[in-house]
Amino acid sequence: MNQPLLPPSLLPRLERLSLNSGRQVRGTAQGKRRSGRLGTSQEFADYREYTPGDDIRRFDWGVYRRTGRPFVRQYWDEQELMVTLYLDVSASMDFGEENKLRYAKKLAAAVGYMALAADDRVAGAVFTDAIRQKLPVIRGKAAVLRLFRFLEEAGPSGVGNIRTAFSTSASLPVRPGMAWIFSDLWLEDGVDGLKDALSYLLAAGQDIVLVQVVSPAEIKPAFSGDLRLVDSELGTGKELAISGRVLESYAAEWKDYTGRISAFCMERGIRYVVIPTDLPLEKGIFQTLRTAGLLG
Repeated sequence: MNQPLLPPSLLPRLERLSLNSGRQVRGTAQGKRRSGRLGTSQEFADYREYTPGDDIRRFDWGVYRRTGRPFVRQYWDEQELMVTLYLDVSASMDFGEENKLRYAKKLAAAVGYMALAADDRVAGAVFTDAIRQKLPVIRGKAAVLRLFRFLEEAGPSGVGNIRTAFSTSASLPVRPGMAWIFSDLWLEDGVDGLKDALSYLLAAGQDIVLVQVVSPAEIKPAFSGDLRLVDSELGTGKELAISGRVLESYAAEWKDYTGRISAFCMERGIRYVVIPTDLPLEKGIFQTLRTAGLLG
């Protein structure tokens, strides 16, 4: 029997955190976060001078007695955030001593749990070259098991093509919010396809977080000798003599590839982090994501 995605001992720590969206929140239901607008929560924001028609219950008699001027109290409008979790389940994710797909599921489960614990709305989708399955919008801690079950049941298969996966309106969130993508970013359509997919999400009003989950063997391969390398998604192979020069060339390509992704994300206000699967899950959450300003 598989271990649970998240150990029970981790959940109380996650409940003390919340997701930091880079956009003002304009939800449709009362939640536990500030929207940047004034409204009806119990957290004081400011005073303004009374005008006829204001709610008399907000009239501050203490200020009136001290100054002789009528003021009303204003409060932050706390609204929900719409969080959509996108999980890459293409065949390349099924790799590594610590399986990349399993690790990505754990990260997605942690982010989803924090959102649900904060009364935000959460939706999910798994993708390869198309959206393969969706989790309808859920809300509240009671829905956590639905989220975990949805992630657990997602199995690896197929070719990853993020451009086509996000090219239809049905694949995009219907409301502005926060979109998290968990992927190794080994994509048939490369950086250009990724740029297109991210642009679709930006046009849909999403604050995007791109989490690249990779195996240490993909960052710094330790292979040597004559090998046949097989593409896990296409099934094609190539004979290659692995030498120090080849490994140096690979390291340069890796740096260039992630650098191009990082540059595009910086230009567009997209948060981008790389998390290797040999990093303990708690460090991936409480150090990497928090240091990136994604959690508060």
